[in-house]
Amino acid sequence: MAMARDAAPLLDHTRCCVVGGGPAGMVLGLLLARAGVAVTVLEKHADFLRDFRGDTVHPSTLQILDEIGLGEDFARLPQRRVEQLSAVIGGRAQPIADFRGLRPYGHVALVPQWDLLNLLAGAARRYPTFELRLRHAATALVRDGGRIAGVDIATPEGPRRLSADLVVACDGRHSTLRAAAGLVPREFGAPMDVLWFRLPRRAGDPPDAFGIVERGRMMVLLDRGDAWQAAYLVAKGGDAALRARPLQVLRADVAALAPFLADRTAAIADWDAVKTLSVQVNRLARWHLPGLLLIGDAAHAMSPIGGVGINLAIQDAVAAANALAAPLAAGGPIDEALLAAVQRRREWPVRLVQRVQIAAQQRLIARVLQAEGPAPRLPAALRWLLGFRAVRRIPARLVGYGVRPEHVRSPATEPPG
Repeated sequence: MAMARDAAPLLDHTRCCVVGGGPAGMVLGLLLARAGVAVTVLEKHADFLRDFRGDTVHPSTLQILDEIGLGEDFARLPQRRVEQLSAVIGGRAQPIADFRGLRPYGHVALVPQWDLLNLLAGAARRYPTFELRLRHAATALVRDGGRIAGVDIATPEGPRRLSADLVVACDGRHSTLRAAAGLVPREFGAPMDVLWFRLPRRAGDPPDAFGIVERGRMMVLLDRGDAWQAAYLVAKGGDAALRARPLQVLRADVAALAPFLADRTAAIADWDAVKTLSVQVNRLARWHLPGLLLIGDAAHAMSPIGGVGINLAIQDAVAAANALAAPLAAGGPIDEALLAAVQRRREWPVRLVQRVQIAAQQRLIARVLQAEGPAPRLPAALRWLLGFRAVRRIPARLVGYGVRPEHVRSPATEPPG
């Protein structure tokens, strides 16, 4: 391998280096390890404890957990099960989606992402070919001729280099490796950003999860047991202007949208308790180079609409393992045609979901967030249709199971002991 004279010391070699210990990276690492592939997952943080990360686990992901033998373990994690989604539009309650009766799972699970990641990491560590390296941040790609041949890493011991036959970038919407590869996603824009915060939940509060839509304002509340996780929408770029105003402005808006929370808004103690998600919707035209594959948010950032982000990323990981586990286990170079096949498999579902999200952003959210204009309301015909559970199951199935759901078909070995 051609190396610069000042290259970082070689750490070692792995068959597959997965960069990013989020849901996609951990699922891919586990699936490759159970197929007997030597795989190293690099995670830049010291643990998985980060708040306000995607934690809506959809039925499509619950099926995958079943298929790899983790369904019962997952069911024992602390979680809230959402069976219905509703909205209060212009002061009028309206059921939107009903998961009840869908098979095999009739609910969405709200689980702290760190619990899911710890579950996946624990299962992967049972295999001798798996390694998770925390506090290891990939900083650059290593090239050997026309191929990607590894990564340079910032570690607690200093810079290191890890060579790999395949690098898979799962390092999120601000992907370091995507930038290093010179790949630039197409941006589709978003009319909003999201402010996340928590408020106490009490007995007698409304059940499940629901959105509240009023002229100029919109908020989504997720039932987390003892707390409401609130997503308060602001016009794109409006976060800084809001933060420049007294915190009481946000508290008053929350109380106006959800009067039952009016006596709890002081729980938003300061602006530090409010986290901002800058919403992006984008997609790479090409998800791969020789020796490099990008999946999840690194390949396609999703809007938070529907909470589909982590579930699509996990679907990508399963598709990648299905295509790559056997060739990786067999040895030899990985043909870029295999990487292109992963993109072809996953690109159509991603395009379709993004198209729906973009339409919802333009036709609903952008209009709602305008301070002027008519009060939002649901058309009478649609309200009548949504009165039937069979109709409400249609959006539930599309959100919960998606289009072209993946199933685990990669080979599996028994862990020792």
